[in-house]
Amino acid sequence: MKDYQKQLFPYAYNIAGSAEDARDIVQDVLTAYYAAPREGIENEKAYLVKSVINHAINAKNRKKRTVQPEVWLPEPVATEAADTNVYLKDILSYSLLVLLEKLNARERAAFILKESFDYAHHEIADILGTTEEHSRKLLSRAKAKLFKPGEPAATGIRSAQTSALLENYIAAIRGRNMEKLESLLAEDIAFYADGGKLNVVKRICTGVPDVAELLIHVYHTYQTGSSVRFATINHQPAFLYYVEDRLYVCQVFAVSPENGRILQISNIVDPEKLKILAGHFA
Repeated sequence: MKDYQKQLFPYAYNIAGSAEDARDIVQDVLTAYYAAPREGIENEKAYLVKSVINHAINAKNRKKRTVQPEVWLPEPVATEAADTNVYLKDILSYSLLVLLEKLNARERAAFILKESFDYAHHEIADILGTTEEHSRKLLSRAKAKLFKPGEPAATGIRSAQTSALLENYIAAIRGRNMEKLESLLAEDIAFYADGGKLNVVKRICTGVPDVAELLIHVYHTYQTGSSVRFATINHQPAFLYYVEDRLYVCQVFAVSPENGRILQISNIVDPEKLKILAGHFA
């Protein structure tokens, strides 16, 4: 039996934004597939991808119908082994997953299939049960919602330069060096926090002075007793904050390709979203 769980996981996760939901979706699809007659299925993987995509769309739509908090951040996935695990390469960057929350589930699926997996429009149309023309419209609408014309994408590539940036970042926060910290933040810096059922100091904060002040306040009020570990989450640099070996914050960074400053900081505090990640690094 082929390892379809690993192959199908990125399709489900990139749409659902939840590793736990993605695993359930893939398991449900595979269980139903192997329990039913399979005559007439010419391409097994294509059939399973189509099933997973549509199950993920339905799952995403069900969640969207529930009351959404002011900020909802995707569940983080460790991608440090992406060089050796080919399937992890298909996991989208964290910043892009955050952006994709602007889309409805079908727009999201069309965008992911075209831009991440390089599907042709006739293949996307077949998966979504629509026409090629509508597939093109879905992709066009998705891009219009996601990107401003000429806007460069944030980068998350881990490099010596990025590592130095984040070392300076944490040193400035620990030293309460507001001027230094502000110099590391992009002009349109955005800070997001998702605590799930937990209260957080602030869910959204923008602008250099306000974000810098918030970062220093949060660290010196709640995080001085923590240890910090560097990680790669969804192909982006991140800090993992621990207290007595318990992971309680994952902080993911997007860096501007234009000036090398921090463009976005996503703080995942929700314990439910940190469970799988904590197990990975245990």
